[in-house]
Amino acid sequence: MTHSDHPPASSALPVDLDEAVHRCLVAGFDGTTGVPHTLKRLVDRGLGGVILFTRNIRDAEQVRRLTDELRAIRPDLLVAIDNEGGGIGHLVGAGAPEVPGSYALGVADDPHLTARCADALAGHLATLGITASYAPVADLQHTPRNPIVRTRAFGADPALAARHLRAWITATEARGIASCAKHFPGHGGTETDSHHGLAVDPRPQEELRADLEPFRAAVAAGVPMLMSAHVVYPAYDPNRPATLSRRILGDLLRYELGFEGVLVSDALEMKAIADEYGEAAGARIALAAGADQVIVAVPDLEVTLACRDAVSGALRSGVLTVDRVGEAAGRVRRLAERYATPASHVAAWDAGAGLEAARRAVRGRAVPPAVRGAHVVDLFPPPHPALNWGGEDLLTEVRAVDATATGTAVTGEPADPAAVVAAILRATGDAPLVVATCDAGLHPWQERLRAALLARRPDAVRVDTGLPEGGALCSYGRGRANLRAVAEVLTGQVRAER
Repeated sequence: MTHSDHPPASSALPVDLDEAVHRCLVAGFDGTTGVPHTLKRLVDRGLGGVILFTRNIRDAEQVRRLTDELRAIRPDLLVAIDNEGGGIGHLVGAGAPEVPGSYALGVADDPHLTARCADALAGHLATLGITASYAPVADLQHTPRNPIVRTRAFGADPALAARHLRAWITATEARGIASCAKHFPGHGGTETDSHHGLAVDPRPQEELRADLEPFRAAVAAGVPMLMSAHVVYPAYDPNRPATLSRRILGDLLRYELGFEGVLVSDALEMKAIADEYGEAAGARIALAAGADQVIVAVPDLEVTLACRDAVSGALRSGVLTVDRVGEAAGRVRRLAERYATPASHVAAWDAGAGLEAARRAVRGRAVPPAVRGAHVVDLFPPPHPALNWGGEDLLTEVRAVDATATGTAVTGEPADPAAVVAAILRATGDAPLVVATCDAGLHPWQERLRAALLARRPDAVRVDTGLPEGGALCSYGRGRANLRAVAEVLTGQVRAER
């Protein structure tokens, strides 16, 4: 037992208050089998939830054993995961349904189809014993330079996002899974990823009001959780990011939007919080500001313990009130009463909904004739360290429908771009050339490689696998379903929408 498992007797909180403190924490951890001793102690003392990542996933049977083992310690433990669909998810190894990201669903703009995709994701979670999903994204994608929202959003139009959020939340609720709209009050107007630094949205209140509408729709639809953004909005609060702001969490969310569910922070180890405040202080300030749970996603449980101890210390000193922690813990208990117990029977879901949605989302600016036997060059950034990437690439999906295709995948800026271009052109020979990029405007090395290839092969077919950037075709996402759908259009299996 470490010194952190129990505080000194002289400073220990009453048992019910100690449990309340633990209810306000969500912890990440390492491993696919067995529950670490420190995590067991946290769960014993009332830990509100755990969050799973790719590091915890091997296959479906293993995940179900792990979630059963966690609940055997404490049945009312919430087991959660990020499960947005598209390229954002951690359950590829566990057979996750192939569902495109939210932007593709917004492009197809069929809320019934969105509901079918959300139902597939939620049904799969239920079979694994995971009962809380930190999805859907309610942000609006405003800024071309935004590095983190992009195809995770349903789009830029508040009304469109609102109708798809309603469909997603309703379908997820029908499966007995808790959904979570994020990142309040909207991360789509920033040019900084809050994983890497403090993000600021400088727009005036009259412009920010549109970003509230999807969240307002989510609240009206009965979403049980909202997640806050680690973003400073000077028009609302010039001093603190939303996660730590009473004005935003209290006045704006609780009072104006009338949200009564569980407000959970984004992960505290993100640099917007960790570098500016530290995780432990962030936990204390977030709870004081009105958050009900704080997430510590890193597997180092000492960070979770430090956050717990900071909250306990603030209670003992009077910096944090018993009423505030009691209120937060009460909301978490009510959430657990509704969602902590997995369904005993899980009905089948529509396994084809995701590919149908992805096909309906592919758009062509000047749809090319069928390209067979092509050399496919797929340029895309390396995976985001906090978001899963399941290894999807366009060449694999093209070869699934055209075995004669060849190709080259380039993930990350090459050390010798000229050599890469020369090797691609040699490998292509006289075959058709397809050049795919993903968010090239954010990654200039892609623009340079594409320009060098097009200078030699102006007949090459351009494909965009992120947001549109002038290509002949756009998939609006890099999930496997997105890439399969655009591969089918390229090879003439399916027609694209114009």
